[in-house]
Amino acid sequence: MNKTIFSAVIAAALSFVGHNALAQTEENKTMDTSKILVAYYSYSGNTKEVAEAIHQEVGGDIFEIKAEGTYPDEYRPMTEQAKKEIQSNFRPKLTTQVDNIAQYDVVFLGSPNWWGTITPQVSSFLENYDLSGKKVIPFITHGGGGEQNTISDMTAQCKGCNVVKDGWVGYGSRTWGISGWLEDLGFAKK
Repeated sequence: MNKTIFSAVIAAALSFVGHNALAQTEENKTMDTSKILVAYYSYSGNTKEVAEAIHQEVGGDIFEIKAEGTYPDEYRPMTEQAKKEIQSNFRPKLTTQVDNIAQYDVVFLGSPNWWGTITPQVSSFLENYDLSGKKVIPFITHGGGGEQNTISDMTAQCKGCNVVKDGWVGYGSRTWGISGWLEDLGFAKK
């Protein structure tokens, strides 16, 4: 009798493991065949460097968000201008456009952390494009502020899309651990 119970338990366990492996293979297949866009805004080049590292790993298309307006060259005046823009919900006019955003299933979206949130340029991107139904994967660079409200604010502004809560958050242009993070999200290296 014990042999019968043991055999049934083993058969059930093997069935579960096989089903789980099949589900994971299907998920990876879906990620591997998804049309991917890596979009980012970069003021100093840090976010661009991270975007390029992600693009190198996952493939797809890469797009730099650019907008009208400039910032002072000096750091303090630049941060004060950015703070005023964020506090007033300023949305600069975009000067670059994504051709046919509907073709993408997955959008990696990168922003520096400015005053605890995403930049006005990224907010403009979210307002200008319909990302509903798409998987949006945030990646955030910072100079010591960490994540703060960047991912939660991106989630609130991204109407109808599925924002991955476990976004990339890294200091400066450091890309350590990106391969493992992408693998954890189901993206195999291209």
